[in-house]
Amino acid sequence: MASASAPGAKAPVPKTPKAHAPKEYKPLEPGKSFFDEINANKRNSVLLMGCVCALVLFLCLVLGYIWGIGLYGLFLGLIIGTIYMAISYFYGSNIVLALSGAKPLKKKDDPYLFHLVEGLALAAQVPKPEVYIVKDPAMNAFATGRDPEHSAIVVTSGLRKNLNRSELEGVVAHEMSHIANYDIRFMMLTIVMVGLVGFLSEIILRTFIWGGRGRRSGGGGSGGALIMILGIVLAVLAPLIALMVRFAISRQREYLADATAVKLTRYPDGLKHALEKIKKNYKPVQRATDTTAPMYFADPIGKKMAGLFSTHPPIEDRIKRLSSL
Repeated sequence: MASASAPGAKAPVPKTPKAHAPKEYKPLEPGKSFFDEINANKRNSVLLMGCVCALVLFLCLVLGYIWGIGLYGLFLGLIIGTIYMAISYFYGSNIVLALSGAKPLKKKDDPYLFHLVEGLALAAQVPKPEVYIVKDPAMNAFATGRDPEHSAIVVTSGLRKNLNRSELEGVVAHEMSHIANYDIRFMMLTIVMVGLVGFLSEIILRTFIWGGRGRRSGGGGSGGALIMILGIVLAVLAPLIALMVRFAISRQREYLADATAVKLTRYPDGLKHALEKIKKNYKPVQRATDTTAPMYFADPIGKKMAGLFSTHPPIEDRIKRLSSL
């Protein structure tokens, strides 16, 4: 028998704490890491976005049959959607910053915040975003832009004033995660697609009411009639469906950003304590709108909605998930 001091002998390895993990830490599956959480939320977001795209394509098809151009409606929808998205892609972030009352912040005005943003950008391997501030007592923040090279992080004066260093780091890491994960582009695209669904639904209903139902595409037959009937029903419901999908995507991306923020800071308690402080001292953001609400760190409007009509996951649920990472 080899002794413990013999070359090549291995000392007894104690059981890892994982075998004795507390049973109450189950907002995620046992043994699930933030890497698993990131991958799961990416898949869910892509699936939800696929639903919105399918809805847009079907509405374009319906519009084609109502206008008597059949499948050419898909090409028409593609043209409209491309123009719509191009405008939002290049000018969307500037519009959001203006609507929010955000003002650019210079390094001399807040050296610590600038150094924090620079450090987290380095950790996330993205260019340093521009830093903006909104004069508002509410504790909140958001990120915007079309890609990491053209991005900005916005914090409210209330957030900067009331959070300590680790809490502020957690929130900024959350917003940096939105940039690194391309959420800023993804959410902008989602907003555009949802708006496009509402636009197409309005055209379909108005065209049908004004006599478009009398038009027929060649060879449409009973199949075309069925598509039109389903299309009219869907045109009524589509804006609500798209809005629910948009909210679901927003909630998924918030979970994803929380998990990625932990990956950047390796300190979930900072983000968790920031959420607890925001919940305890909640105030709505004065210039937030229904359109910009999904972009914020926490619900900026305070509609008290839950479930399918909520832009953000419940803070309690986010805290539980952070406790399990």
